[in-house]
Order: sequence, then C-alpha cells, then structure tokens
Amino acid sequence: MLTLTEENYIKAIYHLGVYGKEMVNTNAIAEALKTKASSVTDMVKKLAEKEYLDYKKYQGVKLTNSGIIVAVNIVRKHRLWEVFLVDKLNFTWDEVHEIAEHLEHIKSEKLINELDAFLKFPTHDPHGDPIPDKDGKFNKIEKITLSQAIVGTTYKCIGVEDTSTSFLQYLDSNKIGLGTIIELLYKEPFDNSVKIKLNNSEVVVSQNVAKNLFLKQL
Repeated sequence: MLTLTEENYIKAIYHLGVYGKEMVNTNAIAEALKTKASSVTDMVKKLAEKEYLDYKKYQGVKLTNSGIIVAVNIVRKHRLWEVFLVDKLNFTWDEVHEIAEHLEHIKSEKLINELDAFLKFPTHDPHGDPIPDKDGKFNKIEKITLSQAIVGTTYKCIGVEDTSTSFLQYLDSNKIGLGTIIELLYKEPFDNSVKIKLNNSEVVVSQNVAKNLFLKQL
C-alpha cells in the first residue's frame, strides 16, 4: 500500500509529465512539492523499485502503466470530492482544492464508486477538469486558452488552469466562472493583456489571467 507522500509524488509526476506521458526532471518535482532535490531522488528510487515509475539518472522519471493507474485514481477521487463539496455542501470553487487534497487519499474503492453514483456520475469538476470514470477513461475536451483566442470571436468559459484560491477569487470578483460568455475585443501587443466583453461590460485582464482561462468557441 502506498503512503500519502508516495501518492503525492505519483500525482505530481503525472501532472508534470503531461498525464504521465513525458519524462520529468527531479528539480521540477522538487519545486512542485516544495522539497529538496535530494529528497526527490530518494523517493523516486523507492517508487522505481516498486515499479510505479522508471528512473534514469540525469534524465528524470516517467510513470509506468502501474503508476499512471494510481495517478488517475487519485485524480478521480480528488475531483469527485470537489464536486461533492460544491454541489452538496455548498462550498465555493475556491474553497475545495485543499480539502480534496486530503480526501483524495481515502483508500476505499467502494466509497468512491458510491460517491460517483450518488453524484450521478459527473464528468467534470467545479473547475472544468474532466473526471475519469472507474475504468480511468476521460471525456476529451476541445479547448483553448483566452490568450490563444481570436479577436472578434465569442467563447464560453469551460475551465481554469490555475485553481489557487487567489485566482478563483479574482475571477469571482470579475464575475467570471464556468459558463460565462466571453467575447475577445482586443489583444494588447505590448504586454499581451486582453480586453474582453462579458456580462454587458468590458474588462481588461492580464496575460497571466488569459493563459489560465480555458474557452470553447460558440
């Protein structure tokens, strides 16, 4: 059975490695988990011995099939708990990530399957991220970021890259959320900020905001 720390490493490598498909260097893992590179090296060697990842010295690590299965299961639990907290306990989308970080380590498969059924098998979490089913399959989402959008085109907000409390609260303060209709009016060449129209008002947002909003063209 994996420890909480081991699961956190596997999940971090999964996300950093684009869903476990690419090699990840130990410095990136250390930065993501806010720990020392030497500690990362010790842990990835241990996980490699357990055959959850492949470790190549000076090159980095990549999840094995077993590691990907573990990672996807953690992601599934995390996102289901976020849906539960928002839909059933009236949490806001900026409050749930940290709580779900703890709940995702619950081991009971029956509990998670019953939770999935209780929630009527949701396909997306409150931040727009797809929820894998019990077989680990995701619904594919066609999306672009606001920074990639075309001037004069109208879109619907379908997700966010940054799920930090501060970013989500910023979006709330500007009345931007999942389902918000956004028209791109102008891109500023100087700093890549963009002017958008939403809720019958015009707003200028920074490049950092634009690259963290996922859209679907209407």
